[in-house]
Amino acid sequence: MAYDEKLANKIREALVEQQKVEEKKMFSGLCFMVNDKMCICVRDDKIMCRLDPEIYDAVLEENDCHPMIHGNRTMKGFVYVSDDAIRTQKDLDYWVGLALEYNKKSKVAPKKVAREKQTAK
Repeated sequence: MAYDEKLANKIREALVEQQKVEEKKMFSGLCFMVNDKMCICVRDDKIMCRLDPEIYDAVLEENDCHPMIHGNRTMKGFVYVSDDAIRTQKDLDYWVGLALEYNKKSKVAPKKVAREKQTAK
């Protein structure tokens, strides 16, 4: 699993004031779950942020980022941010702030066991 450990440490520092943070290896990197919800991930030398779908298009137009594509599907509300866009602490704080803002109002995904039961019905 390849991710920039230095960048992961910066994310840890940015999330230090959050009550409930859990790290999980996923998406070929390291994801930070805040309050049981995916918030921000580190993959290679870039980050993936989960943003409010309401501002997704505007963020894509204004910033050095691109949509997350999973398989053939564009994941609205998820963007990859290149290392060029997170060189300064201010830049990183901007992206972490967007992800944390949406985290406050996003819903917790059903647990895997619960999803399997729903599928079986």
